[in-house]
Amino acid sequence: MSHGNFHLPRRGFLGLAAAGSVAASLSACSGDDDAASDTTRTGGSDASPAAAPDGSLNVLFIQPHAGASEQLAAEFEELTGVAINPTLIPYDQVEQQAILDVQSGAGTYDVFDMWYVSVGALAAGGVIEPLDDLIESEDVAADDFIESIYDPYSLYDGSRYALPFDGDAHVLFHNAEILERNGLQPPQTWDEYAQAVEAVTAAESGDGVYGAALMAQSAPIIIVSTFANRLAGFGGTFLDDSGAPTLNSEAAVAAARSILAVAPFALPTPTETAFDQALPAFLSGQVAFMEFWTDLGVLAEDPEQSQVQGKWGVTRLPRGGDATASRAALNAGFGMAVSTASRNQELARQFVVYATSRETNLSLITTTGSGIDPTRLSTLEDASYSSFAPQVQEAATAALDGALAWPTTEQAPELLQALADALSAMVVDEGDPQQTMDEVHNQWVDILG
Repeated sequence: MSHGNFHLPRRGFLGLAAAGSVAASLSACSGDDDAASDTTRTGGSDASPAAAPDGSLNVLFIQPHAGASEQLAAEFEELTGVAINPTLIPYDQVEQQAILDVQSGAGTYDVFDMWYVSVGALAAGGVIEPLDDLIESEDVAADDFIESIYDPYSLYDGSRYALPFDGDAHVLFHNAEILERNGLQPPQTWDEYAQAVEAVTAAESGDGVYGAALMAQSAPIIIVSTFANRLAGFGGTFLDDSGAPTLNSEAAVAAARSILAVAPFALPTPTETAFDQALPAFLSGQVAFMEFWTDLGVLAEDPEQSQVQGKWGVTRLPRGGDATASRAALNAGFGMAVSTASRNQELARQFVVYATSRETNLSLITTTGSGIDPTRLSTLEDASYSSFAPQVQEAATAALDGALAWPTTEQAPELLQALADALSAMVVDEGDPQQTMDEVHNQWVDILG
């Protein structure tokens, strides 16, 4: 989608112009122009770009943001004359690539499209720049960011290191035709959810239709999202107020047990199910339920991708145990951060302001295929977003209100991988939830010291 009348605030635009005029004076942080590992360019090349010359920027994006990267690159260059060179890599490789790029001295990338749980590890490792002075500028309008995501996406050890770019939380999608055939209503509790999934699979698996697509691949962003939905729904947390693990709590054990209750009746095979398997299953009408990010509602109405147009619905996630209200978790979610090895620091900072601005976020969330969800109160509540995707807007508003954040400490990536491995093993072996959570809780205690 083109920003017909898009503009940066005047101060931001003048800052970009000034940055361009002094770009030649910015010094390189490294003499090695080779990338640290294989990536995929938007244009289709398998080679990583060399460090961006002065006056242009290399930006590392996750592959699900391919559509957004193309839109941002085209519009930013049209607005400023600054060339943006997007590089796309798998979502679970950004942290490692960013660390390697900086610590190896390659200095290939200027900006990272960063999973928010990595903010502590990247900040502590000297990989991303503090942005406190930038955030204080009126061009950023930091008070407009959705409260539940702003601190988790940006804050580490008292400083801000990123700005929210993609505000992610899960909601529960359903296929209305499948529910009607089976006399079912959208579930209010996780017990009702498990019962409904089992009922659909028992009735229709012979025809290739299942109760749910349960995403339980062992990558943290996949299986931990599935767990976090239930952890939040049962009223649990990952850490207590002092930062100590709470994974052996009653809520955490109940969340693990809830995964096991659904796994035997889900689309085969849960531990091999991630984005690429779950999305086509829902869009083709093969599953009754799917826990997923809110932009699925946009894809579901796209005639080029969906066979369920007008045949789906969305609700808040179920609640569990003694909880009286639904609560979502901040699953995935990405911020824009500036590399400490960027040779174009001022341009990089201005691109971050642009990419996370109100105007850009509104354009992206109203563009099919961008992969971007709301990050700002003003865009979440905007009439054009509500008109573009009314069910999605309502679900996103509910989900992002007080959603449960994942750990963002320096050790967060290690913590979440340990949890993912334990949950995956539990599903494969049909293990005991209490034993599983006791063991991973103890692992977290050891990792945190």
